[in-house]
Amino acid sequence: MEHHPTPPAPDRRNFLAKAAATVIGGITVVIPAASGLLVLLDPLRRKSADGGAVFVANLAAVPESGEPRKFPVLATRVDAWNRTPDVPVGAVYLQRVAGGAVRALNVACPHAGCFVDFKSARNNYHCPCHNSSFALDGKVLDPKSPSPRPLDTLETEVRNGTEVWVKFRNFRAGVHEKIPV
Repeated sequence: MEHHPTPPAPDRRNFLAKAAATVIGGITVVIPAASGLLVLLDPLRRKSADGGAVFVANLAAVPESGEPRKFPVLATRVDAWNRTPDVPVGAVYLQRVAGGAVRALNVACPHAGCFVDFKSARNNYHCPCHNSSFALDGKVLDPKSPSPRPLDTLETEVRNGTEVWVKFRNFRAGVHEKIPV
């Protein structure tokens, strides 16, 4: 009869050391990987503040006579990882109308996107790109105009009785419908 030596009993200390090393090694791999994944996916989980009203001017800067005045629109731009405050995103004409309300018209012509000018001598808006004119309310004055629609109106709000806020948007040029870009 052959006698085989009995294997030694497993060492419990050796098992506990290996188990602890495995857990600690797993933690040191999982935590940085999860952190990196969260940073990578962060732009996807953020909610966009697009479409909100922006402060454009003080009400006192808009003439009470009803004459339109051009104002730049500055907004905070947020892309995937950057936040840039007070970036010019466009311009509007603000005009006081009956009842203390304020009308806002986007300065971009609906035909080709050129900026229209207000001609105070003629009391209308003029597009230098295609020589078209628009009334104070933005309607096309010349039926032969290549502009497919009136100037684009924008939602306005007077806050605290002194601040004019505009929900600024640009619209697709060259089409009859007012399609936001």
